Order: sequence, then C-alpha cells, then structure tokens
Amino acid sequence: MSSHRNKTNSKSSFCRLIAATLIVGGMSLLPLFASAQTSSRPPINNTATATYENPNALGTSISTTSNATTVSGISGITSCDGSLLADYTGFSIGLYESLNSTGEIGQPVSLTATVPPNQASANIQVGLAPNFYNANPFFLVNSDQGKYNFLFDVNRGQVDVGREYILVVKPPTSSPLGGRRIRITLNSRNGNIVNYTATSLDGNPISASSGATSLNGVIDISNAIAGRNLVSAVNFNIGVCVSQAIQLLKTGDRAAAEPGDIVVYRLAARNLSTIAINNPEIRDDLPLGFQYVDGSARSELGGNAVAVTVERNGRNLIFRPNVSLPRVDSNLTLNIVYAAQVTNDAIRGTGLNRASISGIRADNQQIVRDGPVFHLLRIRLGILSDCGTIIGRVFVDKNFDGEQQPGEPGVPNAVIYMDDGNRIVTDANGLYSLSNVLSGSRTLAIDLTSIPGYTLAPNLYFIERNSQSRLLRLAPGGLGRVNFAVTPAVRGLSDVKQGDTK
Repeated sequence: MSSHRNKTNSKSSFCRLIAATLIVGGMSLLPLFASAQTSSRPPINNTATATYENPNALGTSISTTSNATTVSGISGITSCDGSLLADYTGFSIGLYESLNSTGEIGQPVSLTATVPPNQASANIQVGLAPNFYNANPFFLVNSDQGKYNFLFDVNRGQVDVGREYILVVKPPTSSPLGGRRIRITLNSRNGNIVNYTATSLDGNPISASSGATSLNGVIDISNAIAGRNLVSAVNFNIGVCVSQAIQLLKTGDRAAAEPGDIVVYRLAARNLSTIAINNPEIRDDLPLGFQYVDGSARSELGGNAVAVTVERNGRNLIFRPNVSLPRVDSNLTLNIVYAAQVTNDAIRGTGLNRASISGIRADNQQIVRDGPVFHLLRIRLGILSDCGTIIGRVFVDKNFDGEQQPGEPGVPNAVIYMDDGNRIVTDANGLYSLSNVLSGSRTLAIDLTSIPGYTLAPNLYFIERNSQSRLLRLAPGGLGRVNFAVTPAVRGLSDVKQGDTK
C-alpha cells in the first residue's frame, strides 16, 4: 500500500485532510466528523489530490480530488476560548446510539474496522488519520492536537434518514473540564445529499468560535452510492470548558432570628475559569417576611470598594456589581453584603434564602451560571406566637339556622374533643374557648353523650353542619369560631320550634 500526498511544499505549516470514500471488496465507508488543524494565517483556497492504491484489491486504484478552503483556527476539540488544550491525555470522544430526547446514550455505534495504510489488505480498508482503526470511542493523545474522525458505513444504514446519534466528549476524571454531549440527527435526504442537525444538549455553544447551540449541515453520499470517489466530510469544532466556571456562596451573620431582628447576608462570588467573566449578576430571593434594608448593600473586590446597583421587586433582589470577575489565578473574591429585616410574617415562612449568579465569559461571550445556593435561618417566635385561638358555643337551635338567636339558650357541660385529644367543657352559658392552638387544619367534635336528652339539630341552610364534627382551618395567630347547634331529643326539655302547635 502506498499513499501519495498532495504536491504542496512539505515545509508548509498548513495541514489539509482529504476525506474520501474507499470502496474495496464491495464495502463503502463515509467519513464523518473528520477534523484537521490549520495555522492562524488568513484563509486561502487550495486544490489537493490524494491517491490510495491497494495492490491486494485486484489492482484497484482510487483517487480523489477536492477543492477545499483552508479555514483559520483549530478544528476538533478545543478549550473554551478556541485554543489547543494543554494536555489531551485521557480525553475520549465517542459516537453513541441515542435512547431518547433527553440525551441519554445507549451502546457505542458499531463502526466498520479500518487500518493504517501499511496494514491494508483485500478484506479491510484504509482508515483516516488520526483514527486509522475507526475506533469508537476514540482516545486522544497530545500528538493528535484535538483532531478526531469516524467513518460511517453506508451499506449498514448508518446514514439513513431518521438515524440519531450522540457525540460524547469525556475528559479524564482528574480534569476540571466538563464533558459535552451533542445530538446528531439525520433529518432528510435529497438525492445523494443527507441533511443533518447537530444540537448541543447542555445548552452551551457547540464551538468556541460561535455562540450557536445548533447547526445544520449536509453529507454528500454520492461517492458511496455511485462508486465515485469524492465524499464531503462533516467538520465542526467542539469547545470544552471548565465544568464550573463561576462559584457563589451565601452566608448569614446568625443561625437564628426573631421578628424585629436585622440579619446581615454575605454573597461571595469567585471566577473558577482562566478568563475574565464580565457583567456578573446575582439574583437573591429573600424568605417570606424578610425585607431588604434600602441602601444597605456594599461590595468589594480585593479590598477595593465596588459600586453595586440593586434592583428590588418585592422579596426578589438583583445585584449588579460594576466590575468583572478576574480569572482564577488572581485568587480574588467579590463580596457583597446587605441587611434584611425580619418581620412578623417570617414566622409563617421557612427562613430559607436562595441565590444564583450568572456572567459572560470575556473570550467566547458564553453565559456561565452557578446556583441556586441556600442559607437557612431558624425563625424564633420571640414575643409572638403562631398559635391561634378557637372559640364557640353549644346552644339550643329552635329555628334550625345554625346561629344562636335571642331566646336560644346555651347548653352547659357539653364536651368537645379536638383531633389532638384535647377535651373542652362548655360553661354555664354554653361557651368555650381554647388558646395556643397549633395552626393548620383542625377538627372538633361534640360528644352528645355528655348532654343527655339532646341531639344534633338539623341545619336547614348548610349541609356541612349536619355533622357532629367540624373542620376548621386556623391561620397562624388567627381566631376561629366553631358552634354546635343541638335540639331536645325529648319534649319538655326546652321550647319547641317556634310556630309548632302540636
């Protein structure tokens, strides 16, 4: 096997990758995601010719010619700013079957094996550098400088319309960089042109050179179908960034507070990336019953005061410090402190405060976020109480309207039970009250055996009162009333219903 490179100057720093379909022994492979490194010189147009010869394939000689445009920059896996990574050791990129729309991956795609040119035979094809063996996943080394490639087999239906794959970039476990998942969907076919869409599943831009999270492209499979040799490759950069580019911490000056106290909160923001982060914005949601103290916000970075604007919408605060977060090696933290007053309503809330931060990377304008982070403050009642009070009466209802009217006497010594087991007895006028009752949905029931000769009076207006039990929703610190109307079960114990002449 011999390979004749393009006839350009060997001293040139430009490196061009010619993608070709190789047809040997009836097997057709389509190159996909082939990548190449180029210099930072301005784009120029080149014409290149490559020839592959296989002496074991009955003398078949296949050539390709391509008019290609050399693009400035680096194609393949790059850092978040588009430059080469310092170390590619342990990085892998793989092509997986897509299980669902959420990006869950299945098994690695079974790719047809290939070999380097010096190992070619009649039964196996020559692969493309750097992934000569068409391995999946493909493990990078530093000499690859981020380049990767896979070959799809047309005869195995791997470029059929409707196929969907997930391209997964995995950094080594010791790396601070995060992984990437990109969905590749083959949408439609027009003749020998297959249209595809690549979509970032993490919401971040696919490459450092563009803010696009989705791109469209085409695959020309005419070579694989008609036996011709020219095949277009699909190329795009994949930028990998630190898994957490920005960090926010939320603390308070105390662990517990009560209505009337002033709480001082502190927000600490750090840049964990190697590039500055502009326009930091912190959103802070105060707990129920907490009020921001106007003009209390202060901010500093590295001991220097920083101007900060505060946008307030009820309990929701937005802090916008007028500074960029310096890169991680500066070891500087942006601190914002402010005060909030605890009001009476706080006893009804949870005391849980949450905050989040966002900013824009200075290199690729990508938005980075962290949060929400939480701070829990225990609320003490102080001189206040969230318990409520229940009052009510047991009376003889002569007109069956459920309300006590003049001439409808109270019933003494009636027993009422609560859902928590408390037992209440009415006084001589049929009245009762209970203080320090826990708020919420409470149930009370009258014990008719405690008032012999009486039974529950039917209510002609409210069906729910035709029961021995009552449901009361008691607000914290609230007052609730529950009455029980009864009527004599035996004539002579009390006056009969007005107008009854029997």
